[in-house]
Amino acid sequence: MSRTAVVTGATGVLGNLVAKTFAGHGYNLALLDKDQGKLDSMVRDLSLPANRLYAQAIDLLDGPATHASAEAVAAKFGGVHGLIHLVGGWTGGRTIPETGAEDFGSMLNQHAWTTFNLFKSFAPHLAASGWGRVVTLSIPLSVHPMPKMGAYAAGKAAQEALVQTMAEEFKGTGVTANIIHVQSIDTRGEGRGTPPEEIVSTIMNLFSDEADNMSGAIIPLY
Repeated sequence: MSRTAVVTGATGVLGNLVAKTFAGHGYNLALLDKDQGKLDSMVRDLSLPANRLYAQAIDLLDGPATHASAEAVAAKFGGVHGLIHLVGGWTGGRTIPETGAEDFGSMLNQHAWTTFNLFKSFAPHLAASGWGRVVTLSIPLSVHPMPKMGAYAAGKAAQEALVQTMAEEFKGTGVTANIIHVQSIDTRGEGRGTPPEEIVSTIMNLFSDEADNMSGAIIPLY
């Protein structure tokens, strides 16, 4: 049976590259994103046969919808073997007293709640497969916060806590969970930030059998 990778935030620059790379390595793909139009365009560009591809426009803050998506992916492909979570956004530029509850809630939603819903829904399928990889992208701010970045750092720190808890809870099951740290992503090839290709190469290494014993790690790429 071919392995199946789930990619969230699939239509972004990094998500696109992840999808193309994993497709080239023979993975089935489940692409999750909020933008139906971009998903449709991405599916056309990938040109994968229908039996290797699942694409869904979804709001990952909707727990029941995320659970239904996990069940659909597992049913179509017979299992789930990877979860690459690339959803996220940024809010900053204000001190804690200046930060509104809406901005703080937005960061928790985008980073913590989406991760919680994904793990709750997909982790049982990863464990059932007997081999699984979870990878998320984060920032050094989660460990060393800076002024006027409290909401963003808090959201990312909560996400990382969930990833590292996953790593502990699934020890011995063949499922690993790791975090990649970047300062920024050089999506325009300007030489500032981490090149997407370097991030994807690291993700592929984490999906190798040689990385079976690496779990709960924070990998700096900056």
